[in-house]
Amino acid sequence: MEERRLWVCENVVLRKIFGPKRDEATVECRRLHNGEPDDLCSSPNVFRLTKSGRMRWAGHVARMREGRGACRAVGGRPEGKRPFGRPRHRWDSNIKINLQEVR
Repeated sequence: MEERRLWVCENVVLRKIFGPKRDEATVECRRLHNGEPDDLCSSPNVFRLTKSGRMRWAGHVARMREGRGACRAVGGRPEGKRPFGRPRHRWDSNIKINLQEVR
């Protein structure tokens, strides 16, 4: 779900940057299809960059002292009642999922 949202956002931005494409045969302008913005620019995969940044930050947090703010935020548990429904993914559960994908 997260990957799809990033992919859609990236396509919207690239469509705005490149604008409509002019068809040489019919001399009409049309919107770029889903795969075409990737063909026009050689940008890296946004989701892959996000995962690598998250993993890099996890390494920094793992080496931090216990009293640091980021370490306390990651390791701490919030107080109060939980909302109804399925529990949301926490930051550390996303890191565990990414580690399993790498293996």
